[in-house]
Amino acid sequence: MDFDFNDDQKALREAVRDALGGMVSPAALLAMASEGGAMPDDLWARIAALGWTGLLIPEEHGGLGLGLVDMTVVCEEMGRVPLPGPYFSSAVLATLAALRLGADELLADLASGAKRGTVAVEEVGGAGDPLGDVRVHATKAGDGWTLDGLKPTVTDGASADWIVVVARDEDGLAAFLVEGADVEAVPGLDPTRQLGRLELVGTPGRRLGPSGDQTALIRRIVDDAGVMLCAELIGASEATFELAAEYSKARVQFGRPIGTFQAVKHMAAEMLQDLTLARVITHYAAWCSDVDAEDRELSASMAKSFAPEAAIAVTSTSIQIHGAVGFTWECPAHFYYKRAKATDLVLGKQGWQRHRVADLILGAAS
Repeated sequence: MDFDFNDDQKALREAVRDALGGMVSPAALLAMASEGGAMPDDLWARIAALGWTGLLIPEEHGGLGLGLVDMTVVCEEMGRVPLPGPYFSSAVLATLAALRLGADELLADLASGAKRGTVAVEEVGGAGDPLGDVRVHATKAGDGWTLDGLKPTVTDGASADWIVVVARDEDGLAAFLVEGADVEAVPGLDPTRQLGRLELVGTPGRRLGPSGDQTALIRRIVDDAGVMLCAELIGASEATFELAAEYSKARVQFGRPIGTFQAVKHMAAEMLQDLTLARVITHYAAWCSDVDAEDRELSASMAKSFAPEAAIAVTSTSIQIHGAVGFTWECPAHFYYKRAKATDLVLGKQGWQRHRVADLILGAAS
């Protein structure tokens, strides 16, 4: 059985890596981070022209019609940069929401990059179940709906043309499209990813998707997007591991490269182990979603419980190997660490995911 990427996916990886290498230099990354993680319009236009914004969207709506395994390849390369801007929030999260909710009218503009979307889910800092903590309430108002509540950290909320807001109505959880919302930009730990504060006070919204409780549908969106976040962290971990390895060869102490010391070798071995295990479960979870495998939900939760933890370990160890230079702006190691720490809190933190894994396994056993 072949567990490797196919030739087309390998070619996609090389194309994305080469293109990003030319578009996002270390100096450009530093400049975007200093601007709060904003992506220049010309860079977004170039990414859209390459078709990456429509990778998950069916061909009849202007996309490439590929799956999560293919998107895993792209997200890993985005994480290697790490790329600022709304690629994850729009081309992954919002696109998955539009596809699952049957909002076909949104797909063409997402595919072309003409409009950017995002999804507002979490409300309580990422400590528990991102859906269980939803308190935003939707009220029927004539032919439409109004929303009341607060979404304190919406990924790329201030730059999005529309937001899919997860709220509660009389049936349970449901998704509502909000356009032209006034979103306040707020600071976050990761300088390469923008956050927005969305306060909803009688805000009009259009209900998307089927009638009734949409909890299972929204959970699937969150799971799939979470796996793609894990793919980003695989790329970030790989890049920072390579940084540390090269530095350990070049940095000389006591007359020899620090990479020859046993302590540094042990740290590098543990980094590689964490990276390899995180990659395996992330790739498997993406495949499970594409084929609707029986253990899809379990594998998604396992990936989100392990990959962020592994990425935090790898990126922090990279800073340690770099020593004092790892704490400076001249060294990009801190970008990867901040991306890992911040991503852990998005769409279900590792601690809650481990509880969920236990419930899924024990529930199946009983």
